[in-house]
Amino acid sequence: MSVKVGERAPEFQAESTAGKVALKDFKGKWVVLFFYPLDFTFVCPTEVVEFSKHLKLFKDANTEVLGCSIDSVHVHKAWTKELGGLNYPLVSDINKEMGRTYGVLLEDKGYHLRGLFIIDPDGIIRYQLVHDNSVGRSVQEVYRVLKGLQSGGLCPAEWKPGQKTLEAK
Repeated sequence: MSVKVGERAPEFQAESTAGKVALKDFKGKWVVLFFYPLDFTFVCPTEVVEFSKHLKLFKDANTEVLGCSIDSVHVHKAWTKELGGLNYPLVSDINKEMGRTYGVLLEDKGYHLRGLFIIDPDGIIRYQLVHDNSVGRSVQEVYRVLKGLQSGGLCPAEWKPGQKTLEAK
């Protein structure tokens, strides 16, 4: 199954480093849900740590951040400890259902692509990005897109939070 922008985000309930989490827990908030292949790899820790470093920006924008891979909660906790701690939960998709539902699971390899979804307070997917595992995402770009979506305006290329949006004529 694959999801699309403008559609309702698929519900999920899963174990995380912060206990059980479900999409419905975040009703009324924006959610950045990002998938990555595996803990203890090369590119993944750069993204996971970068989201943690910038979490205050997201919290101040009424947004929760969730990272998700196929690793167990126990592996997530060990990795989080090695990384020096994180400010948001890592979700375990050990049964691969979330990855399958969101269309980011590489069935032949058994792990996720780099997928990211911005879900609005009503549970609608407003942005999605799925790409090859060799390139990490820019947390600043994710934040820029989130703020653009929250602005309610038309945001031109290279628009930055705080700048004016375009007016439709």
